[in-house]
Formats: sequence, structure tokens, C-alpha cells
Amino acid sequence: MNFIKGEVLYIDKPHGWTSFDAVKRLRSTLLRRMKLKKLKVGHAGTLDPLATGVMLVCTGRATKLIDTLQAHVKEYVATIALGATTPSFDLETEIDATYPTDHITRQLVEETLAKFVGMIEQVPPAFSACKIDGQRAYSMARRGEEVVIKPKLLVIDEIELLEYSPESITVRVVCSKGTYIRALARDIGQALGSGGHLTALRRTRVGDVPVEKCLTIADAVEMLKNVEIETDDDPSATQDKKDC
Repeated sequence: MNFIKGEVLYIDKPHGWTSFDAVKRLRSTLLRRMKLKKLKVGHAGTLDPLATGVMLVCTGRATKLIDTLQAHVKEYVATIALGATTPSFDLETEIDATYPTDHITRQLVEETLAKFVGMIEQVPPAFSACKIDGQRAYSMARRGEEVVIKPKLLVIDEIELLEYSPESITVRVVCSKGTYIRALARDIGQALGSGGHLTALRRTRVGDVPVEKCLTIADAVEMLKNVEIETDDDPSATQDKKDC
């Protein structure tokens, strides 16, 4: 493998790790193995720390592919708790309100999910990496400041109900770049009249790369320590790339 010329690694990001944590671990392993001080490494699409699943990590000149890879369709499996909301729309923050769920039926859920298929407007979460006047929204939200984010147009190709109860649903979502599944959980909860927040999220596919083809961090590190590495003298591919 030639990590300076460029490789794309398929990683199954673990729960509790930031996307930067995963990139940092792989970069440090490569730098030690290749005896370099710098190497371009970046990922094509951030996953929240509480999420797991497919993350594409690019090295060297393959970092030029990041924008293209980020644009690929993504598939997720998400579990949404009904009857309660949180400020972050997931488990990062505590429940701030509760609502009844007695009226929720499988038919109501399926009819509601169907309304989200196609082109929709979505307001990203305040607890997100969106920038407002040069500041990250999550930094402002954690300081208790008001966060106003404009809605974005995106496409939901498919939503499939996998598991149902009046208190919790699990759905498979196929969607475009820029979709916040936490915000989708919020919007589905609002549409059901029960509130909702994300309790589990797994990215199961990016483009044509399924999670089954991905390596755990431990397996990826072991592979990088032992794989045969080709050399490349192009210095432009050894400069660090800011993670996306």
C-alpha cells in the first residue's frame, strides 16, 4: 500500500470516539511506521461520538477525494425514543420535556415516516459543528447562547420501520450528504406529537461501502503495523490536512 500516493481506509468507528480521535490514531500509527513527521490524513464525513459505523479515512493524495466521498449517499440505522426530548436531540444532554405516547400506533408511525421521504427542509441541531459568524454552533449552545441556524434542503431516499413500540422505534434511513439524523429524530417526534430523541445510531453504508467491509480501529492499527508499504517522494502529500 502507498499511503503517500493515497489510500482510502474503511473504518468502523467505535462508540464514544470522535471522528478526529479515529483519524489521529491511524495517523500516529502511520507516522511511526513510516518514520515521517507529517502525513495528510482526513475523513469523509463526521460521525458523532455516540454514533458508530462506516467512516472513510483518506491518506496522502487520496485526501483530494474527500469532497467526492462526502457527497455519496449514506445509510443509517437509528433508534428513536418517543415521549421525551433533549436539547441536543440525542443522549448527550438530559431530558428536558416528556409527552404522552398512548396515541402512537404502528400505522401512525408508518404514515408519518412516509411524509419525510423526498426533498425536505431540515434545521440542523444547535449542538452541531455548523458555523455561525465563525463560531461552532455547539460551542455557543454549550455556553447557553441563542443559536439560530437556517434550514437546509436535503433528500431522504428511503425510511424503513424496522422495530416498533409506542415508546421507541428503529428505522433504516438512506439519505443525502448533510442530513442530521438527530434532527430527523426531533422532527419525527414532533410530527408524531410525542417528541423524540436519538438513542442509538449506526452508519451502515457510505456509497457502495457497507459496514461489513470496514475494519475496527484495533484491526486497522494492526494492519497498518504489518502491511507492506510502498514509498513515495512527493512532499506535498505529507502535509497534514484539516479533518472534514
